[in-house]
Amino acid sequence: MLPTRDGVSPSCVVTPAGTWPTMLAFLAERIPAVCSEEWAERMARGEVADDRGQRLTPGTPFKGQQKLWYYRQLAFEHPIPFEAKVVFQDDLIVVADKPHFLPVTPKGRYVQETLLVRLKRQLGIDTLVPMHRIDRETAGLLMFTIQPGTRHAYQSLFRDRAVTKVYEAVAAAPGPHLSFPLTRRSRLAESERFMAMHEVEGEANAETRIELIETREGRGLYRLHPSTGQKHQLRAHMHALGLPLEGDRIYPVLQPDLAEGEAPDYGQPLQLLAKGLRFTDPVTGQARAFESGLKLNW
Repeated sequence: MLPTRDGVSPSCVVTPAGTWPTMLAFLAERIPAVCSEEWAERMARGEVADDRGQRLTPGTPFKGQQKLWYYRQLAFEHPIPFEAKVVFQDDLIVVADKPHFLPVTPKGRYVQETLLVRLKRQLGIDTLVPMHRIDRETAGLLMFTIQPGTRHAYQSLFRDRAVTKVYEAVAAAPGPHLSFPLTRRSRLAESERFMAMHEVEGEANAETRIELIETREGRGLYRLHPSTGQKHQLRAHMHALGLPLEGDRIYPVLQPDLAEGEAPDYGQPLQLLAKGLRFTDPVTGQARAFESGLKLNW
């Protein structure tokens, strides 16, 4: 296996049964985003290895049922001009305040410009793993574990819904037909629109308590308390109430994806903030409570 490099942990692909002449030929076919010549150059630099740490060469014969490790690399990433802040760190966990637009983990167009990679470089902790997810467009608190031996205990907190999460959001002021606080319960499922979730008939799998904090000039500031963690739950529930969040590129209308090389409009962030996290630490027994220092456009 390869070591972490510049904050990026190696990626893994498992070879199937097959008749490729070399590992190079397999990689070029399986991951065509990297051309054969580039794979050969990476191998020459010692950047592809098997599970024993043996570096592969362009002539290494193919063998099935092997783990191959390599680094994800992008020719270009748009620099994201916002910095995360570490709000808490001890020997067990790190809690960071993530800005809008910054992805949590490497995916798609982003590797170095992600919260996980930035924190690994900043803190020098290769074992950091996020315990939950928030969308790239959402700002606010995210918790990471440090020690592999305690990771399961913290993962269980989120799996068992033992973490209290509080969000803030900005949308239009509500009409007279809505009375707050209210609880939205529904069944959310993937819609035909790429990325979007929508409400369907059936047993509820998503629940959000919604409070109206204040209104001002036709806009409303809301506090959201999700008791479940479905994809896009808060955005979908607010949209279903006729209150899509300001800056949302998915609800109510899915906006076209950015063209290759096009930078996001950093002046129009999604008005959704992971404001608070509260739980009892499963390792120390301490009561933990964290609050984001970031603000929405209000």
